[in-house]
Amino acid sequence: MAETHHQRIHTAPVVLDIGEHTGTLVIYTRADRCGTEIEVSPRHDDIRRVHTDVAERRFNGRSMFAAVFLPFPAGDYTIWGPDPQHPTAITIVSGAVTELDWR
Repeated sequence: MAETHHQRIHTAPVVLDIGEHTGTLVIYTRADRCGTEIEVSPRHDDIRRVHTDVAERRFNGRSMFAAVFLPFPAGDYTIWGPDPQHPTAITIVSGAVTELDWR
């Protein structure tokens, strides 16, 4: 079954509960990725994936396109996309937002 994604513009701030043992990930993309999913899994556990959509976010009169993930336990992860044959390795740091620029 195909998934339907409602592309709405997000204007509210994002609040993430990160702390001593958790961090999060934000991936900035081009507009053509809006509405697509990006998957992340713990390194060496490719089956246990979570995903989020790339959404348009507006603030201070500017538009940006980003995937904002809910907090993860700190550790090493694999990001699946845009080329599934070459996933990206990333480390989520406790108490921090890890940012990746795919623009």
